[in-house]
Amino acid sequence: MKLYRYLTGPDDAAFCKRVSAALNKGWQLHGAPTLTFDTVQGRVICGQAIVKEVEGEWSDDVVLSEH
Repeated sequence: MKLYRYLTGPDDAAFCKRVSAALNKGWQLHGAPTLTFDTVQGRVICGQAIVKEVEGEWSDDVVLSEH
């Protein structure tokens, strides 16, 4: 089955580390990153879609962060 996640967070080193950690667990980038500006907090927010092919069948019990 193919899994999909969308990671979001402030545009900082911690966000880059989360994406890097996912890549090192076998996830792959899916499309271009996105950016938006949070006017309340005054900061840029990043988003990156990632996908991963794993064995098994989809169910609502699948915990994406465990893959």
